[in-house]
Amino acid sequence: GFHPAMLLFVGAFNLIYQFWIHTEAIYKFPRWVEYIMNTPSHHRVHHATNPRYLDQNYAGTFIIWDRIFGTFTEEVEGEKIRYGIVKQLGTFNLLWSVFHEWIGIAQDVKSAPWRHKFSYLWRAPGWSHDGSRDTSDSIRAQWLQSQQAKAD
Repeated sequence: GFHPAMLLFVGAFNLIYQFWIHTEAIYKFPRWVEYIMNTPSHHRVHHATNPRYLDQNYAGTFIIWDRIFGTFTEEVEGEKIRYGIVKQLGTFNLLWSVFHEWIGIAQDVKSAPWRHKFSYLWRAPGWSHDGSRDTSDSIRAQWLQSQQAKAD
């Protein structure tokens, strides 16, 4: 095991690290830092609802893991980041904002055919057994088609 003081130190360090990456005051760091560490630029992508950025940059401290697992996307200069969630809640109710996703998942699992119940727990956000909802990949594909149509 690890000494409890070490766990407290590492936890405190991680908390401090997570605090400073939530800024728009810093745009980019040197390339070597941007390649390895999670930076404010990478973290803005994580919080963005722009189709290009959905479900990207999960890193807490080291962005290298996103690069390895294919979930990394670079922030595009000149494209304004839209923060929030894809489907707005329409309320400021704190309890609903915290638990709405868990409630939605529970409702999906309850009403799904037996062979699809675990898929609602393990598949991508927006997945549905009948294909009636958009996932991040389908939203991104639609956006790419609209970008290509604009370019033509």
